[in-house]
Amino acid sequence: MSSPKKHRVVVGLSGGVDSAVTAHLLKEQGHEVIAIFMKNWEDDDDDEYCSTRQDFLDAASVADVLGIEIEHVNFAAEYKDRVFESFLSEYQAGRTPNPDVLCNAEIKFKAFLDHAMRLGAEKIATGHYARVREVDGEFQLLKGLDPLKDQSYFLHRLTQAQMSKAMFPVGHLPKTEVRRIAAEIGLPNAKKKDSTGICFIGERPFREFLNKYLSHQPGPIKDERGRKLGQHVGLSFYTLGQRQGLGIGGVKDKGAPRGGGEHEPWFVAAKDIPSNTLIVVQGHDHPLLQSPALVADDLSWIAGHAPATGTAAAKTRYRQADAPCRVGFDASGRLTLRFPDPQWAVTPGQSAVVYDGDVCLGGGVIAQALAE
Repeated sequence: MSSPKKHRVVVGLSGGVDSAVTAHLLKEQGHEVIAIFMKNWEDDDDDEYCSTRQDFLDAASVADVLGIEIEHVNFAAEYKDRVFESFLSEYQAGRTPNPDVLCNAEIKFKAFLDHAMRLGAEKIATGHYARVREVDGEFQLLKGLDPLKDQSYFLHRLTQAQMSKAMFPVGHLPKTEVRRIAAEIGLPNAKKKDSTGICFIGERPFREFLNKYLSHQPGPIKDERGRKLGQHVGLSFYTLGQRQGLGIGGVKDKGAPRGGGEHEPWFVAAKDIPSNTLIVVQGHDHPLLQSPALVADDLSWIAGHAPATGTAAAKTRYRQADAPCRVGFDASGRLTLRFPDPQWAVTPGQSAVVYDGDVCLGGGVIAQALAE
């Protein structure tokens, strides 16, 4: 039996433990491994929240322990053009985008991939919790085996060409095992906590960050019957289903005709862009927060073509269980998903991602939630 083919692999080393163990596993498998540290953001990168300097030092320390070369590459210009401008325009239009999805498609598997190919790479690898499988010459994207860490949702826009070059060595491992390996081989970042939020924003207050880039016009916060409950600071700063930061916690809706009782919390249910009004409802299970169907556009399919209509499963946000649904397409070719069980706070701008079991088929950007 022949041994698996050895490749020249360029690894995206972020400074985190997942990519560090990725590089180690590839080296153990006998591949020629080169590391690249990607710098994707420069604005105010010297402040307390989002310095990439420490991440690079961590990545360089890992490369030193593993005995591999590391190159520092700046993709900030590409990131701003291909990801951040789209991010801002979506927010300005009242939608809630997912820049991590675009970052993977445009930076990590395009700008980074192109750079790696110039270095003579045959494959690229990242620390994503996902898997690649080749079946009859077609590359499939599979969920990571750790259900708590699966990141296939963020990778659903990858193409066959990108998938053919991708390796995800930690995709078959639980996070606990990744941490154990890192500690066992003495990696300096074995206990480094996972990064949260969007890569360029880091831990900084989100509203404060957006404030620098978006124009904002305050307006009324109203309930479903049109009663004014307070004032919002700008529609761009709120997302559907949001509970915190509304500033109306003490207001009670004693006469609410449906939904929760008078002591239940308020949630953002809709944005009325023409009147600059934020609509809120009381109670997590309020009918205005439930949608039995949605329409998505800007579609991308891993196989290069749309799946057949029929039953499947889908996620309308990252951290949720797959929901059974019926896949269809409208006269304009947009994706329609209909759910037997209504989905909570379906949010325009977020990704609707379709699955067939463990196989991620692709998806699109939610254009609107449908009432039926």
